[in-house]
Amino acid sequence: MTARISSPSSAPVRQSSVRAHNLALVLNTVANSADPPSRAAVAAATGLTRATVSALVDDLIEGGLLIELDPPPRTGAGRPAAGLALTSAGPAGLGCEINVDYLAACVVDLTGTVRQRFTEHADQRPAGAAGALAALGRLAARARLAAEADGLVVAGATLAVPGLVSPAGLVRVAPNLGWQEVDAPAQLRAVPELADLPLAVDNEANLAALGELRVAGGDPTFLYVSGEIGIGAGLVIDGELYRGVRGWSGEIGHLTVFPDGRPCRCGATGCLEQYAGQEALAAGEPLAAAALGIALSAVVNLLDVPVIVLGGAYGPYFDRLRDGIETQLRRRVLTAGLAPVTVRAARLGADAAVRGAADAVIRRVRDDPAAWLRRVG
Repeated sequence: MTARISSPSSAPVRQSSVRAHNLALVLNTVANSADPPSRAAVAAATGLTRATVSALVDDLIEGGLLIELDPPPRTGAGRPAAGLALTSAGPAGLGCEINVDYLAACVVDLTGTVRQRFTEHADQRPAGAAGALAALGRLAARARLAAEADGLVVAGATLAVPGLVSPAGLVRVAPNLGWQEVDAPAQLRAVPELADLPLAVDNEANLAALGELRVAGGDPTFLYVSGEIGIGAGLVIDGELYRGVRGWSGEIGHLTVFPDGRPCRCGATGCLEQYAGQEALAAGEPLAAAALGIALSAVVNLLDVPVIVLGGAYGPYFDRLRDGIETQLRRRVLTAGLAPVTVRAARLGADAAVRGAADAVIRRVRDDPAAWLRRVG
């Protein structure tokens, strides 16, 4: 199924799923703590009893999700408490990305640390869906084997693609790859090293936005714009990704910026990606910044987004684009004088989508550790 990221409630519940809920509550309390908390600190933060927390922590340690750190040296009366932390030697997420001109695979451990990273640069359009996915499968298999040699257990995989994805993982259309109705999960599972893994598929801009959210540093609402051969966007509102009714939101590359402009692969004319996609930027397109500014102004006027994050291939061009984008935002956004829009470069750079894909797997483990414990029990 398509990756969906959710978080457990911040308070314990009393129902049949209480243990599963409280395992997630304890694990995420540790994960989100600035410093390794003690068992007593976790109990205080969650409202659970110390005995309950202790039992849950023991299960999480036995299942390879938490470790207990040695207590600091004693500096006064009383015995220092041992701290809890996520383990870096347990489950890991495998992120895969296919784009027009490259393939990527990335393994991230439970702490969010990248442990393996593989990239192959080549035009994927001539290979077709079957050829490109077979090549990506081989790359992902290399990443998994390297991770397992490093002592990790790959818990699942998520594939990022530049197109519209159904909830079942079917790539309905990826215009810049020339794909239609591609069953990406079935083709990847044909690779023996991937056949046993839970596999999700999602739009690359959505996954990049989720990856950026984890490191956003206080930006709970923002528009992530992924500049590649095509241009996608992920909209995060109050820490949650907005997908639209069918999960197909974010196709900003096909906003019309010049109605009588150049023909686009989608069949329309004057689309943003014809002026601000990677190929246009590499050719020194003089209208790139203005085109981006016009499209982004329309988004801000419609959705009142306070922060715009430029990612993907926009990183190297950010300084060149920023002034032109901000000029258009000041000119076209109705509320620009009241609340200027912040434009910044993505903190994860070109790795945002593949890291977001790997992180989606880790988030599923962290949000449902009971399922992981059943798997390894």
